[in-house]
Amino acid sequence: MEAARRQDAILHDARTGLHPRALRRAFADHLHLTRAHELTEATPYDRYVALAHAVRDRLVERWAKTQRTYYERDVKRAYYLSAEYLLGRALWSNLQALGIQDTYRAVLRDLGVNLDDLVGVEPDAGLGNGGLGRLAACFLDSAATLALPVTGYGIRYEFGIFEQVIRDGCQVELADEWLRFGNPWEIERPEHVVPVSFGGVTERVPSKHGGFRVIWRPEQQVLGVPFDTPVAGYGSDTVNSLRLWSSRAGQEFDFGLFNAGDYVRAVEQKNQTEVISKVLYPNDNFDAGKELRLRQEYFFVACSIADIIGRFNRTHADFRRLKDKVAIQLNDTHPAIAIAELMRVLMDDHLLPWELAWEQTVGSFGYTNHTLLPEALERWPVALFERLLPRHLEIIYEINRRVLREVRSAFPHDEARVQRMSLIEEGPERRVRMAHLAVVGSHSVNGVARLHSELVRTRLLRDFNELWPERFNNKTNGVTPRRWLSACNPALAALITEKVGAGWVTDLDRLLELEQHADDPDFLDRLATVKLENKRDLARLIQDELSITVDPASIYDVQIKRLHEYKRQLLNALHIVALYLRSKHGEAVTPRTFVFGAKAAPGYRMAKLIIQFIHAVAEVVNADRRQEALRVAFMPNYRVSLAERIIPAADVSEQISTAGMEASGTGNMKLAMNGALTVGTLDGANIEIREAVGPENFFLFGLDADEVEAKRRAGYKGSTAYASDPLLREVIDLIASGFFSPEDRTLFQPLLSALMGIDPYLTLGDFSAYAVCQKEVEVAHADRTGWSRKAALNIARMGMFSSDRTIREYGQEIWKVEPVAIVLDGPQSRI
Repeated sequence: MEAARRQDAILHDARTGLHPRALRRAFADHLHLTRAHELTEATPYDRYVALAHAVRDRLVERWAKTQRTYYERDVKRAYYLSAEYLLGRALWSNLQALGIQDTYRAVLRDLGVNLDDLVGVEPDAGLGNGGLGRLAACFLDSAATLALPVTGYGIRYEFGIFEQVIRDGCQVELADEWLRFGNPWEIERPEHVVPVSFGGVTERVPSKHGGFRVIWRPEQQVLGVPFDTPVAGYGSDTVNSLRLWSSRAGQEFDFGLFNAGDYVRAVEQKNQTEVISKVLYPNDNFDAGKELRLRQEYFFVACSIADIIGRFNRTHADFRRLKDKVAIQLNDTHPAIAIAELMRVLMDDHLLPWELAWEQTVGSFGYTNHTLLPEALERWPVALFERLLPRHLEIIYEINRRVLREVRSAFPHDEARVQRMSLIEEGPERRVRMAHLAVVGSHSVNGVARLHSELVRTRLLRDFNELWPERFNNKTNGVTPRRWLSACNPALAALITEKVGAGWVTDLDRLLELEQHADDPDFLDRLATVKLENKRDLARLIQDELSITVDPASIYDVQIKRLHEYKRQLLNALHIVALYLRSKHGEAVTPRTFVFGAKAAPGYRMAKLIIQFIHAVAEVVNADRRQEALRVAFMPNYRVSLAERIIPAADVSEQISTAGMEASGTGNMKLAMNGALTVGTLDGANIEIREAVGPENFFLFGLDADEVEAKRRAGYKGSTAYASDPLLREVIDLIASGFFSPEDRTLFQPLLSALMGIDPYLTLGDFSAYAVCQKEVEVAHADRTGWSRKAALNIARMGMFSSDRTIREYGQEIWKVEPVAIVLDGPQSRI
């Protein structure tokens, strides 16, 4: 008994324990010592920072033990290189990972503080743009939850891509100052700064072993300062790291110039240097933007490779073991220069011969392709490469020479193939093909959905697949159920837990047990009630943000994703016009609330015009008192925290990209997992979702990838669809008349010209099938019990779309890394 009392006292008093008394004291201490405030005078931000530090303290013990365990056991580690990480708010996910969200809620309630208010204070981390970054965040979460030794690397952007505001229906970009007040989750590591070189010349000097070695004499050096963020595993004691690099000048300012009165030039180098990590994805429609973007990519890659090799070197002297201890995954082509950088480090700094360096490089790297769009596969001008990265261009030339020799040997007398596979694209401006570099320098090349991976093999990279078929594989994407179901939809999560137990949060296949309740009227009623409450919550948000009143009983029809023509937000908008015309003709239209969320790239004129068109349609539809059935809400500044409000409320998930163009999609998974029914094409992961949930629980329409390709080859034009469909013709004619732009009747003519001409994304070609499919949605929704049953089966059958499954496959099949159990002793252990 006495021993138990002593143990209880230890838990109560532990600095980083999880007992309510320890949690209360940690919050109070940080409020007083970190923010220099008492509770009564503290602002919401003070309280948020105090709570964040209290939670971070509990992660630090686990973080240190995790890293020490990896080191002591000399485990193989995986390193994930990504230009984006859309992490969302960290406070709730870290509370959830530690299992103390309910405890802290009660502790704070006793102090008169609402936990949800503090969670809402945290800004979204501005480290990504769209699905690429959201996927990377899911992967880090899953790796830590599965206890896999994985480190993420990226750039610590001072400003995110941009904050989107809408003025007169147009997108306006403002600076996303997410770091305005700092970030309590990160720890700066200036002692691990890395010098990064640019420009200059290379020299060949004699080697003491005979032959020669290459020395790069750069023109400029930049310092990369690492900032570490803990990534906590759910229900485990693993805490991995996300290391982000911030650029610093080697010299803050020229003191001589300053004293001479030339104040601008005194800090010129500092300003030019630190712009590298200033903003995510500068507009590369002009040469200065292209150069900055290449600088960004090489900067974070060089820092990361130096860090990886430095860590390897601390415990290993033999570089023949590198690929046995290091796995590096390239998340798309942005970090592909890492292949040339690793070769440079191994050969120039560590004097490895080419053959050994190449063996270790190919054995270490894996490449994930995320796009089938040729224009999205990065190609850098050779002249720019030569000026910024002269040594890397030499290495790329040599890689290319050796690869093309292998191609000619395998396929004699096929010079067309040689040209297609070359790392250098010939033309008026010679370019370096980064996707080709990623493929030839990696032992694994994967797509992110079954269809996408097949198209990568048979279309995009067919020549490489014929040379190295063993390198190509599929890893269908997934999403973390911790954030995208448990955290964002607590009422649904509670209902699921009641029916199948709590284990589903880390074993999503257990959702399948819900199937036995799919015909239970009580369960379906409760499921419908959860959805209705979520819809009411979103209705309040729409009212607060847009002053638009929407009916929670209406169908919430949701399309939330990056704005791109191939994703076909325009098809959705054209259909809204068709429904509006039907209502004007006196037809009964099922009440619908259309919810959009999307950012367009600043230089993407057509995408920004589509946003303007959606707003023009919304202005007319929402203001027309003669019809009450339709409402259109475009939610500005789409981001993770906004998605967390929209997704639980969605009835219909619009996944309507042109077949053969979407790599995978992850929004489709999140929405279906939360009980939305998909309206979709046979594109990306839609195919696998439809197979999983059942064709009867998925609204399919449109051409498949082969049919799309056949239509293009046959010279299809949108005007053909216009001529054959009276409803489509009425829609297009109404827009052309200037009905939605009376002040400038030609405003949307560029959209119509593209549609009526080549119509590259077959927006008009799929319109009739889309309209028919949407009528099927109306009929299905009229049967409320049947609709709830379809929603229940969507939820129940989404188990395979957990990112835990995806990362387990990466770990076993590509990285060859094993789970590492982290065992804590003493008061930090879970209680």
